[in-house]
Amino acid sequence: MDNEILLMKGNEAIAHAAIRCGCDGYFGYPITPQSEVLETLAAEKPWETTGMVVVQAESEVASINMVYGGGAVGKRVMTSSSSPGVALMQEGIAYMAGAELPGLIVNVQRGGPGLGTIQPSQGDYFQSTRGGGNGDYYVIVLAPASVQEMADFVELSFELAFKYRTPVIMLSDGVIGQMMEKVVLPPFKPRRTDDEVRQQCPWAATGMRGRKKNIMTSLELEPTAMEEHNLHLQRKYQEIREKEVRCEELQTEDAEYLIVAFGSASRIAQKAIEQCREKGIRVGMLRPITLWPFPTGKLQGLAQKVKGILCVEINAGQMVEDVRLAVNGSVPVCHYGRMGGIVPAPDEIVNEIEKMTD
Repeated sequence: MDNEILLMKGNEAIAHAAIRCGCDGYFGYPITPQSEVLETLAAEKPWETTGMVVVQAESEVASINMVYGGGAVGKRVMTSSSSPGVALMQEGIAYMAGAELPGLIVNVQRGGPGLGTIQPSQGDYFQSTRGGGNGDYYVIVLAPASVQEMADFVELSFELAFKYRTPVIMLSDGVIGQMMEKVVLPPFKPRRTDDEVRQQCPWAATGMRGRKKNIMTSLELEPTAMEEHNLHLQRKYQEIREKEVRCEELQTEDAEYLIVAFGSASRIAQKAIEQCREKGIRVGMLRPITLWPFPTGKLQGLAQKVKGILCVEINAGQMVEDVRLAVNGSVPVCHYGRMGGIVPAPDEIVNEIEKMTD
């Protein structure tokens, strides 16, 4: 039922949104704290209603290669995992970037490095925004901060993936994935027919006799041709930087201090801002929604109006490097983060802001 308000976990919202937005296939492997994505799809049995394929693969490596194959034929395909699982997918993601294949990878982050903990983290910022595989490539990275955005960003991810023929990462975390909130799911959108796929994706492989045999590969042995392909990719990335930056501002109009935070950290920062303003400290926030492309221009403008910036992350300090690059020393930038699966409390953030005002 459209526009019905439901209560569900973020992971569940992703699964329901995938079914509703015409996803052709999901290929995944269970790992805490994102297993509910696969579990919900298995319970809903969309192969009986929409024709969506759902496969529990034998590993994360198998999952991303299945996504590669689905993207190569122009299908809306996705996978989901958590931090160490996504680490195993990096080769496949780089191959997809090189072959210019669309696909959605959901990362519900947990603490690391290595197997780490099953508790929440934001330690995969570098892995996502810097490209964890080999070569000069980027992928679009969206950072939801609510269960509603977990649902909304599935359709947006597919739109961007096909518009630019690129993998898209939805970088969530264990807080957003596991918490329950009200959500309105997107309306049902029919899956595209094979003819519609061929019309919309003339570049895709078809395997059909009498049709152009498009070969989907990231391999090019001739150096000049490989350089030209890389230059083409860089032009595409520049276009994405110019057209697809997304961010949200909160109480920045009169702010003397600025918090920069994404995902669940931004939710905690909102409460800290309320507490700061009750104490007479005017604090606002910039929430990057696209972690790549990063909202550099917006941050540069805000930096001209504030006395200091606090970057809040659930890690040792990763996004703070992009913040410092953006402001280029024009204003002091501090970082506050927790690790090991510990989520910072609003009071801790308030204390850090108060230190900046001394």
